[in-house]
Amino acid sequence: MNVHQAKVWEEVDQYITEHLIPHDPILERTLAANRLAQLPLYDVTPAQGKLLNLLVQIKGAKRILEIGTLGAYSTIWIARALPSDGHIVTLELNPFHAQVAESNLSLAQLSHMVELRVGDASEQLAQMADEGVDTFDFIFIDADKPNNPKYLEWALHFSHPGTVIIGDNVIRDGEIINEHSPDDRVQGVRRFYELLAEEPRITATAIQTVGSKGYDGFVMGIVCS
Repeated sequence: MNVHQAKVWEEVDQYITEHLIPHDPILERTLAANRLAQLPLYDVTPAQGKLLNLLVQIKGAKRILEIGTLGAYSTIWIARALPSDGHIVTLELNPFHAQVAESNLSLAQLSHMVELRVGDASEQLAQMADEGVDTFDFIFIDADKPNNPKYLEWALHFSHPGTVIIGDNVIRDGEIINEHSPDDRVQGVRRFYELLAEEPRITATAIQTVGSKGYDGFVMGIVCS
């Protein structure tokens, strides 16, 4: 990727945002709060947030599981697509990130429909299984990539036929085709693909994306049995 290409991608993202995504002070204040708190710059773009919002609406989801909250920017996008009786369980490892997320959710007046669970996601998911937590209609996986294979297994556990599963950051600047990559994030995503290919309960595809966050993409799947 050269500098000119990156500039074009960023300008196109801005064009899309200006034309299709209305000015939203809550979302802008959420991003500002995340920057002020020096959270990692992992938030989805506005266009990607809107995509998640539309996918939730298309699915007609009422129960959502999000693995990886960060500052709750994506959580807000998703929650806004839910009906009034909708519910989200979102998992965040870092207590400080969770504190920022709770403040942002309060600002967006969405705290009543979001259950934020703090701690290691795999441990939280195991605890949810012990608690007998019901299945979800829509699952968004956007956490530490080395553990993506585990998260997919848990996503299937908490799915029913028709559940939509989305995985973010699954292209990694094209590094997913490098089987010898020393990056454990790339290897985690590669194993994620392998499990999807082997798993008869889900049918999936991947979409490559370019934009202000560079060259990456989403996996999208539907649980069929």
